[in-house]
Amino acid sequence: MNKIFNVNLGGYPFTIDEDAYQKLNRYLDTISAHFADSEGCEEILEDIEVRMAELFNDKIKNKTIVDRKDLEEVILIMGRPEDFGAEAIDDEEPQQFTSHRTTRKQSTIKTGKRLFRDTDEKVIGGVASGMAAYFGIEDPLWVRLLWIAAFFLMGIPILIYPLLWIILPEAKTAGDKLAMRGEAATISNIAKTVEEELNELSSTINEMAKDFGSKKKTLEAPHFHRSMALRKGFLY
Repeated sequence: MNKIFNVNLGGYPFTIDEDAYQKLNRYLDTISAHFADSEGCEEILEDIEVRMAELFNDKIKNKTIVDRKDLEEVILIMGRPEDFGAEAIDDEEPQQFTSHRTTRKQSTIKTGKRLFRDTDEKVIGGVASGMAAYFGIEDPLWVRLLWIAAFFLMGIPILIYPLLWIILPEAKTAGDKLAMRGEAATISNIAKTVEEELNELSSTINEMAKDFGSKKKTLEAPHFHRSMALRKGFLY
């Protein structure tokens, strides 16, 4: 009988057997080494672990221990290291056999589109922007206009919006944001999403710094370039 280990993956506790534990460590170490030079390395790894934990939770509803087969199925969904340009991890089993076995079981894991609140594009609570992402509408403004029209023309109760605000979860991780758009939460997509968010944040900060610098120069300019005459008798 294999040893078992208690692990924490993405904030979720799991019991995992020795074979799966060893391969999981090699898998995560390979991912960590591959993204080590990325500015968002820590966030990428965290989001990958959270997504793997979600998949494990779907797999072990009727049992208590994650085994190697469960891990193989999750890796097939997330992506093998060689799929995103990293070095392949050592594997005792032939890859063709493993891929064939996991492909048959892949349909048992939920990977479809999900409805979230998109707080990155929110005006109030992110409900309309989340619905826009879910239905593939590029500009959330159209969904907001539909909400207004539904309220005034169709008598839709205004309490529906705050109810959805409470019920719908916020898209916090890269995996959530991918699922909201119906895109596969693979390692490649998670890394791409995190890096794009960091680039957007960096651009926003740079723009704010430029605006602040311009305003500061405008405010300071009169003190350096305008000479003001003293009123007659000012000193007397």
